[in-house]
Amino acid sequence: MIALPPIANDPDIRFLGAMLGEVIRGYAGEDTYATIEAIRRASVDRRRAGEAAMPDLSGVPLDRTLEVVRGFMLFSMLANLAEDRQGAVAEEGADLASALGRLRAEGVDPGLVRDTLANALVAPVLTAHPTEVRRKSMIDHRNRIAALMALRDAGTAETSDGDLVDDAIRRQVALLWQTRALRRERLVVTDEVETALSYLRDVFLPALPALYARWDRALGERIPSFLRPGSWIGGDRDGNPFVTADSLQTALARAAEAAIGHYLDAVHALGAELSVAAAQAPVDEEVLRLAAQSGDTAASRQDEPYRRALSGVYARLAATHLTLTGRAAPRPGSQTGAAYADPQSLRADLVAIARGLAAGGGGALASGGALGRLIRAVDLFGFHLATLDLRQNSAVLERVAAELLREAGVEPDYLALDEPARVAALRRELASPRPLRTRFGNYSDETLGELAIAAAAAAAHARYGPECIRQHIVSMTKSVSDLLEVQLLLKEAGLYRPGRGEGALPTAAVMAVPLFETIEDLEAGPAIMRAWFALPEVAAVTRARGDQEVMIGYSDSNKDGGYLTSTWALSKASAALLPVFEASGVRLQLFHGRGGAVGRGGGSAFAAIRAQPRGTVGARIRITEQGEVIAGKYGTRASAEANLEAMASATLLATLAPPQLSPAANERFAAAMESLSATAFAAYRDLVYGDDRFRTFFRQMTPVREIADLNIGSRPASRTRSDRIEDLRAIPWVFSWAQARVMLPGWYGVGQALAEFADKGLLAEMAAGWPLFATTLANMEQVLAKSDIAIAARYAALVEDRAFADRTFGQIADQHARTIEALLAATGQSRLLEKSPRLDASIRLRLPYVEPLNLLQVELLQRHRTGEDDPRIADGILLSINAIATALRNSG
Repeated sequence: MIALPPIANDPDIRFLGAMLGEVIRGYAGEDTYATIEAIRRASVDRRRAGEAAMPDLSGVPLDRTLEVVRGFMLFSMLANLAEDRQGAVAEEGADLASALGRLRAEGVDPGLVRDTLANALVAPVLTAHPTEVRRKSMIDHRNRIAALMALRDAGTAETSDGDLVDDAIRRQVALLWQTRALRRERLVVTDEVETALSYLRDVFLPALPALYARWDRALGERIPSFLRPGSWIGGDRDGNPFVTADSLQTALARAAEAAIGHYLDAVHALGAELSVAAAQAPVDEEVLRLAAQSGDTAASRQDEPYRRALSGVYARLAATHLTLTGRAAPRPGSQTGAAYADPQSLRADLVAIARGLAAGGGGALASGGALGRLIRAVDLFGFHLATLDLRQNSAVLERVAAELLREAGVEPDYLALDEPARVAALRRELASPRPLRTRFGNYSDETLGELAIAAAAAAAHARYGPECIRQHIVSMTKSVSDLLEVQLLLKEAGLYRPGRGEGALPTAAVMAVPLFETIEDLEAGPAIMRAWFALPEVAAVTRARGDQEVMIGYSDSNKDGGYLTSTWALSKASAALLPVFEASGVRLQLFHGRGGAVGRGGGSAFAAIRAQPRGTVGARIRITEQGEVIAGKYGTRASAEANLEAMASATLLATLAPPQLSPAANERFAAAMESLSATAFAAYRDLVYGDDRFRTFFRQMTPVREIADLNIGSRPASRTRSDRIEDLRAIPWVFSWAQARVMLPGWYGVGQALAEFADKGLLAEMAAGWPLFATTLANMEQVLAKSDIAIAARYAALVEDRAFADRTFGQIADQHARTIEALLAATGQSRLLEKSPRLDASIRLRLPYVEPLNLLQVELLQRHRTGEDDPRIADGILLSINAIATALRNSG
């Protein structure tokens, strides 16, 4: 057996763990603490000794079981906090200054960097995908502890309120222990909107302008606002019947309220700060004009033009708040003014004030400061805060188009048409200015709902500006007609307008975006886009806009074809799209639909962006952020700034850094990857789809049915009532395997592919020198390190068909061992994570705390499924799911 290096215990973990122990003693009693400590010690000792036997926890009473699970869950949460604070997840060289230094060293012209940033777009897009198991109340307490720990680091003994810092931390840990971990009711869309809003308002709004100030200093000039947030929450209808026009309007109004509220607070603070008197400094004519128009006649401010000008700005912002949100500003102010027509008008007034301040004193007041950060915020967030995407499944849009055409008397049976006939019919209607909807039509609720969404989007454009909604994503895009159907819907609301008059071109205020998700769809993507650009009206719209977005889905492609094939298919599709776009004269903008778990595209965003095929990033990229990833990356300003900077740096390097591979090496590696993918695909498909009994095996071995009761999202777990794996959403698929510690979507099939590949030297060369392959193996290695086949065997024992279960789990276990062996050989290691000591220590530290949770969960599942109806059993299962997900971090 290979000796493992000792784990250096983080002092923060020791401190917080000891404090949690004190709290458990005080609130749950010495007996409970002793039970938790005994289980913990036994698990740690077993891990250290490498023993195979696991403790029997079946005799732990139910009430005590729930407390044990809570204790281990809270320790894991606090350990995560400590790791994040100590930079355990930070990546070397992922800051913008390092990226710029590297580009300079490689001879990249600084002028090219500036030009690239001028046309760049980097957008983390928050989604409501249900993988965050923790209640917001738990996350809030966690963040308060993080803030208090920062005070402790600084040597501060007391908080600003006079509390001793250690006492304040103890209070928050005690509140964590006493806070209910589980949601009692399922989330609704407005809950998800408010959760996302808390991150956008409390973290993104203050963090991004501060980050840009740092970047401006690094480049020596003011750089364009290329990194800005997006959201799906309130606009993503794919499989979620609860997202309606009302929820869309609510999401937009609440976002506007947050953005304008932030500006009001900032202007109010500036008014207190900018006490410049006219007698003490020359005042710019534009500032005097703003002061005169402000309506501020207070005698105390008559010689303070900047304060008077800001009074006018504040009054106009307060009027804007009322106009856009329907609510009076929290601090209305004493003046009145006309609402700003758009964010640009507000920015112009702020810039006029900034220029006035910069005019004298050798530029002492010209450095950004609070006013500079406010101007940057207006640039970034406008009146909409974050661009909200619309999304719907192509099957729904197809039915809506058929109904609109039928009720208008245009096409009696659109669904019976083949693809060329559909395209022809849609193009005819898109060229006509007349709407299809008639008040005499007999429309389904589905069609009326989609029409209402389009109308709400058009109203939002008029109200908040065109930046509030820019994309309509079409899930499961399989043809050009799928994209034309969404344009037909948008045309009903005026968001697509045909050209009027000779030579007039059509316009599209909202871009139709294909989402290619399955392996087959990814392979068909380039041909679909070629046919899309071949339509003259489409070519005109995309060239006028300058770019066309394509979204590629990591989750469903993985569920469809396995980890390695999904990774390779995504890379190939991206590379194959590039020449199609170049031939059409349109800039490619890829939108990566990544999840938190490796089986859904998770892992390091910095490494993933840099591993994209040459030329496909082009300084424009959007990436989904969801569930537990949002809290992990953006829970605090410090973590948000680090992760946002990593995305920006990786995008710049992927766009401008010289290629890391020669064309010949790239060709050799691609041929090898094609062969590996084919082998892995066959192995994965044979296991998952080769025998119908596997679906029952999966549902009985994992807690997938129980996960549906977690109340962690507003969206149903399956697209249909079918129990087929094809119809199950990717999130519960990955989540369930993680709970059972198999992590199957993150590795299955790869071991067989690596083992059967003849040229082992080439594999080692690829692992060392090809970013795509190195990142693929690194992510898989992390998954394998978190998996545990011995624990998974306990879950497999829950399957009723014992013969099939023994054969199938035996196959999984054999492939698991084979995958680890092949991975170690390719990477030149003697054990997993040997070359990643910090990650190795992080995972090995938490595994002894996860093992008891798994054992207790299996016991509870067995009792639940044999008919025991004690409500504490169901609560314990849900609590254990919550705890395991917290401990494993990116499990969904």
